[in-house]
Amino acid sequence: MQVILIQDVDNLGGKNELVTVKNGYARNFLIPQKFAVEASPSNMKQLEEKLKVKAKKEAAMLAEINKVIEVLKSSPVKVGAKTGTSGKIFGAVTSLQITRAIRDQKGYEIDRKRITIVDDVKELGTYKATIDFGNGNNTEIEFEVVEG
Repeated sequence: MQVILIQDVDNLGGKNELVTVKNGYARNFLIPQKFAVEASPSNMKQLEEKLKVKAKKEAAMLAEINKVIEVLKSSPVKVGAKTGTSGKIFGAVTSLQITRAIRDQKGYEIDRKRITIVDDVKELGTYKATIDFGNGNNTEIEFEVVEG
């Protein structure tokens, strides 16, 4: 029997996926527990519409991500850090400081958990960080640590 999963089911499939299961499993467990619906022609049409809408949203989100990536790569973000007399900074630059610098200089709010600093930042200079936008969309940006 073919069913359309309404939500993720372990060892079976993900949401909005068409799967083939045994009749008893579908009738006695998946459908009563609201994990799936029968793959009738009307439900298949609803699934197709959901997938079309999802594809449009993903395309719009990908376009927005590409726009953000272009802006971030256009020029390095300047991050201010307190330094000693030898040019070494006190502590280290964190992803939170980079997030605030991006918000102030570029106007985009990026979650600090999505930013990974490639090298340890202990001195003034230019460094790289990776931003993960999800769904395999990563970009590497440059940031410059300046005295401030």
